[in-house]
Amino acid sequence: MTGSSALLTDRYELTMLDAALLAGTHDRECVFEAFTRRLPTGRRYGILAGTGRLLDLVQRFRFEEPELEWLRSNHVVRDATLDWLADYRFSGTISGYREGEVFFPGSPFLVVDAPFAEGVILETLILSVFNYDSAVASAAARMVTAAVGRPLAEMGSRRANEGAAVAAARAAFIAGFSATSNLEAGRTWGVPTMGTAAHAFTLLHDSEEDAFRAQVDALGPGTTLLVDTFDVEHAIDLAVKVAGPQLGAVRLDSGDLPNLVRTVRAQLDGLGATNTRITVTNDLDEFTIAALQASPVDSYGVGTSVVTGSGFPASGMVYKLVAHRSHNGDGEWIPVAKKSEGKASIAGRKHPVRRLNPSGTAIAEAIHIVENGAAPDDNGRSLLVPLMTDGEAHPEFLGAAGTIAARSHREAAMRELPDQAFRLGRGDPVLPTIYV
Repeated sequence: MTGSSALLTDRYELTMLDAALLAGTHDRECVFEAFTRRLPTGRRYGILAGTGRLLDLVQRFRFEEPELEWLRSNHVVRDATLDWLADYRFSGTISGYREGEVFFPGSPFLVVDAPFAEGVILETLILSVFNYDSAVASAAARMVTAAVGRPLAEMGSRRANEGAAVAAARAAFIAGFSATSNLEAGRTWGVPTMGTAAHAFTLLHDSEEDAFRAQVDALGPGTTLLVDTFDVEHAIDLAVKVAGPQLGAVRLDSGDLPNLVRTVRAQLDGLGATNTRITVTNDLDEFTIAALQASPVDSYGVGTSVVTGSGFPASGMVYKLVAHRSHNGDGEWIPVAKKSEGKASIAGRKHPVRRLNPSGTAIAEAIHIVENGAAPDDNGRSLLVPLMTDGEAHPEFLGAAGTIAARSHREAAMRELPDQAFRLGRGDPVLPTIYV
């Protein structure tokens, strides 16, 4: 592995490029759009995540000697194409939704203007980033709604591969989670990190009391003690004995949570630990979190469900060529689309606008088919912003600062949604997508 992202792609992207170079069609000016055909079954909206990661990856999409030598030795493309790849630098323009935006079917959340060769080889990278990150963010946003203001921590690293674990932590943070257990997400993207101890720490010591004392000695009485390794009631007594009534929190990772939480709250209060918080971490998803709304839970830790999109680990996103310049020299744009049954697309460059009622509530996603990149005459909120110009990413979308900005935008975008968007029961997309 090198620092290049160029081989994070499918072979057919390069073989298409190879054939287009041979045919002389590689430099035709094109418009590509990324969108989702449909939301996961029963979901009412999606949350877009991955933009900051993608822009960084596009800037590192370089074919250095290790990549070129591997392609050469495996006879993937012709030598002339290897020469072209050696000089490849994306020089086009990318516009799209701000990261954290709400998305709906058919609406182009990313528009790539570039010669065919430059734009087509980014397809796999674009889709692999957005399909996964948006699946996590969309599930996480539903969990945030279900938690009704109580903080959530992302704890799913051990349920995903190492790269996806970092991406998931970032996406969940954008969707409203307050922290992650993943340290690389903290270092790379500025996501707050948290964590104290697992059952192994308790089992290491000669007694549960010894384990609690060791943790409090190291982390102070404000730490969170895991109290369900053996007997919860006995562990609560020990926890307060060791840390005192100023004990920060206890964590429950098993059991009948609604009943157990009420019992633990009463026990803590009876011991004078009235400010000790209760956090739960037992295979939670948006539905179990919603079921705990009436329980005295203070915070949640979510693992498997969030990093797998709560049952929908991809977002159904596709990347399509929708227009290209005429090859006869007149420079006219030619709209193009596939007609495959069940997978038909709509030709032509598009510009999405979110229409709002006078009170600022979203009522429709209006998709304008336009001749050029100019914003249409529509009173709604235009959704496309410049993300990359002449191959250079706009810095405000990158790094930790871009991640914080995405989190803020997600919060603002969700405030526009009508109330029915936040129901966890199955339903259709809360906004209709209309073409004008």
